[in-house]
Amino acid sequence: MKLVLRLLFWTTTSLIGLAATLAIAATALVWLTLPDRPATLTLPGLAAPVDIVFDADNVPRIRAASETDAARALGTLHARERLFQMDLTRRAAAGELAEIIGALGLPNDRQMRTLGVRRSAEADLKLLPPDTLALLEAYAGGVNAWIAARGRLAAPEYLALGTPRPWAPVDSVLWGKMMGLYLSGNWKAELARASLAPRLDPAVLDALWPGSVGGPGRPEASLLPALSATAGKLATLLPRFPAPFTLPESASDEWAVDGRFTASGAPMLAGDPHLGFGMPGTWYLARIDTPGHTLAGATAPGVPFLVLGRNTDIAWTFTTTGADVQDLFVELKAGPDTYVTPDGPRPFTLRPETIHIRGADDEVLTVRETRHGPVISDLTDPDGPVLAIAMANLAPGDLAAAGLHDLNRARTTAEAGAAAARITAPVQNMLVADRAGIALYVTGRVPVRRAGDGTLPAKGNDGSHDWIGLAGGDALPHHIHPASGRLVNGNERIAPPDFPVFLGQDWNGDWRARRIRALLETTPKHTLDSFAAMQVDTLSTFATDLLPALLRLTPDDDKPRAALALLRDWDGRMDPSLPQPLIFNAWMRQFRTALLAHDLIEPSAAVPGWEMVAPAILDGTSPLCGGPCGAMLRDSLARALGEQTLLRGPDLKSWRWGEAHQAVFAHPLLGAIPVLGGLATGRIASPGDDTTLFRAAMRGGFDAIHGAAFRAVYDLSDLEASRFMIAPGQSGHLMSDHAWTFLSRWREGRTIPLDATPIVAWQMKLTGTGKE
Repeated sequence: MKLVLRLLFWTTTSLIGLAATLAIAATALVWLTLPDRPATLTLPGLAAPVDIVFDADNVPRIRAASETDAARALGTLHARERLFQMDLTRRAAAGELAEIIGALGLPNDRQMRTLGVRRSAEADLKLLPPDTLALLEAYAGGVNAWIAARGRLAAPEYLALGTPRPWAPVDSVLWGKMMGLYLSGNWKAELARASLAPRLDPAVLDALWPGSVGGPGRPEASLLPALSATAGKLATLLPRFPAPFTLPESASDEWAVDGRFTASGAPMLAGDPHLGFGMPGTWYLARIDTPGHTLAGATAPGVPFLVLGRNTDIAWTFTTTGADVQDLFVELKAGPDTYVTPDGPRPFTLRPETIHIRGADDEVLTVRETRHGPVISDLTDPDGPVLAIAMANLAPGDLAAAGLHDLNRARTTAEAGAAAARITAPVQNMLVADRAGIALYVTGRVPVRRAGDGTLPAKGNDGSHDWIGLAGGDALPHHIHPASGRLVNGNERIAPPDFPVFLGQDWNGDWRARRIRALLETTPKHTLDSFAAMQVDTLSTFATDLLPALLRLTPDDDKPRAALALLRDWDGRMDPSLPQPLIFNAWMRQFRTALLAHDLIEPSAAVPGWEMVAPAILDGTSPLCGGPCGAMLRDSLARALGEQTLLRGPDLKSWRWGEAHQAVFAHPLLGAIPVLGGLATGRIASPGDDTTLFRAAMRGGFDAIHGAAFRAVYDLSDLEASRFMIAPGQSGHLMSDHAWTFLSRWREGRTIPLDATPIVAWQMKLTGTGKE
């Protein structure tokens, strides 16, 4: 017996020792992937030396002799800190995730291959002007220099995945394609309407999309009964992209004033585009100086341009317009391999796509295309109704890369407007300021329809709803040096319903825009401090709109009465230290769920978030409630309080919004793995909610997973004084000191400059042979 116990003891000890040794070895390997800090680095293809200094936050200042050399240097820096993020994004767009993550990537890959995203990028790359193509090539050379030098040690993920493949110019174009898909999601709403309409009263369908006139009774409605099942299946397969492409919704804030309203007497601009939170974040801060020109702000790992920020003469930012640039067409079969067109039967175009799958045999996908676009219904129901998708953001002739390049070099709002016309996708509200004034231009291309409003799938066989062109440039809304001296957008409607180009039928609420306008009125002369404070404002106009109606309720029980008493003393601020934001949001969430459940609609359906809730509360009645909404509101409050009491105890005054509402920045792959996911995820108690300027939007629970991962404010009297912030940090390496370095400052609303002479933490000189 003693011998057995000794053997068991030594075996256990040996196994523990082996496990510890393996853990130490694995940690050492991961440690080796941390990027080093070389004093010099040889970069093939560099025409002249490039000096780079890094501040304490690892934000680089690049000084190069030309924009081409600067692009090459930026490619190396992006690869140094964010190579896996870049790789994951290009693979998601191209439909090549399964090649590295196995069958888990197949749903994404089938969708992207069906849409033909990479084919679109390859075709558009050939149309780019030589100077833009040269920048893309130089950038790719910089990325590949890092890959060649580091191999599998280029990022920790490649220890398991193998050496990353080289970067190509088309991969940078893919980043823009992915962003275009993410920022244009009308096809999701069309699918949701098509799946719900046959079983819902028209008034109920209209109440789900306030302001829309879609629904039965229109010519397209005759198609819906046969489409309902197919549309419902497709709706469950909507693209789920890696961070930052994590939500089908999108939002942003922007505003600018001219010199009449600033202390400096020069225009000022503020912008904070909202995207899905992730580890790493979407943006990488950098300053780039070339002779006579400066760029400073948010670069996107994967592209050589400054996406958001300022140059020597102007500053700019973007919000999503919400235009409808996608339409579903129901094609009528003429035979097993043909479909009906106004000119007679036409064969489907067939396109084979080979998907490589890690650990499994390749899958060959045969994509059918019609004159309107690829047949997406084949993803779920190849023998059912034929649904083809037309997408303006994937239409031929996308010169967005050239437009962004022009924007980087623009010196006036007029030149920025000319660049905006060449940014052919996505459709965005581009706000720009120079020293003389402010302007807003809508980028992208919007379809001109022969008939219909794009809210429901339309007949494809007779040409009645065909697109007859794409409108862009001056045909889209633009406001140049407005008489009011102010421009504001928070994703609300950008043009009146009678605007000559039909932009779309569905629009977000204007709660954030109204709050911006109210704050602009609070002081006659704004400064960078006042603009930065506005970006982290937590008062919800949505809440203050609804509170009077909510407080008129007369519940019977003590706990709901106590909750209403707390809300009566609340000004609508979503402060982490207060209980009221939790009571309000839990209540509204339960009420929205009840509205959907009343008509047997799944909570996950692709219907608007809060737009349907406000009319039901303000009017006191709604088709979604089946009449008066008072009883449903009282029941929802009781359920919300019961749910939160189980989690947080019976004392409502002790509840805290920040305990329930945390901003979450998770690695797109590692974040989902038990135990390891905790190490790959950053959390911080967050102010705000879906409806505040400090936007911290939620899905499912109360975790914030979408918001302003970049903020910037600019005073055109001194662009060197511009202020910036990103989250969570510069590095994508979980063991880096700079992975989470900005998170607390981001939450607190603090900013940093991107001045020319920072306190230097370390520096690097790039040299080259002039040949690649």
